[in-house]
Amino acid sequence: MGRNGEGDDSGRGASSSSSSAAAAGGGGSTRVRARGDPLLIVCRCFSFITALTGILCIAVNVLSAIRSFKDGSDVFDGIFRCYAVVITIIVVVTETEWSFIFKFWKVLEYWAGRGMLQIFVAVMTRAFPDTSGKHEELVLLQNIASYMLLGCGVVYVISGILCIGFLKRARQKKEVTRDQAVKDLEELERRREELEALLIQERV
Repeated sequence: MGRNGEGDDSGRGASSSSSSAAAAGGGGSTRVRARGDPLLIVCRCFSFITALTGILCIAVNVLSAIRSFKDGSDVFDGIFRCYAVVITIIVVVTETEWSFIFKFWKVLEYWAGRGMLQIFVAVMTRAFPDTSGKHEELVLLQNIASYMLLGCGVVYVISGILCIGFLKRARQKKEVTRDQAVKDLEELERRREELEALLIQERV
């Protein structure tokens, strides 16, 4: 009988140790996060570049507006630049994927619509260049900013036609779901460790 009891105790100890090891291994696996999606990483980098280009367009249009109002050469060009600044701010904010923007401009959620807006802003930035030759540096900045944003807009339009934007949104939802599942598993693991600590204290 003693041997059987010892065998049972040893068996229970082995099973408890194995279960603890398995739990520890499972806990370690829950803390390992999956690698980022390459498509989402590329999209975020491109959004960052587009936002920087939009900020450059804002700066160029602000300088052009100040020049127009200060010199008094063309007030209408200054007003035109102010509208360009407002629309460019919308372009930059859109790249942050702020849901508040999409509530009012649903079309900006789709890459084709976003690209067409960027092309429009690029045309506005390039419009009415200074032909007098007095502000060559400003004209050069206008050309650089407008062509850069034009390129971003063309990429967005082509990507939207190829449904890459739809694929990105689907993978974003999958990533959010996966991250939430990892957080839930980590919370369960933490609660399990707390319960095990309480059981050990009660046994002692």
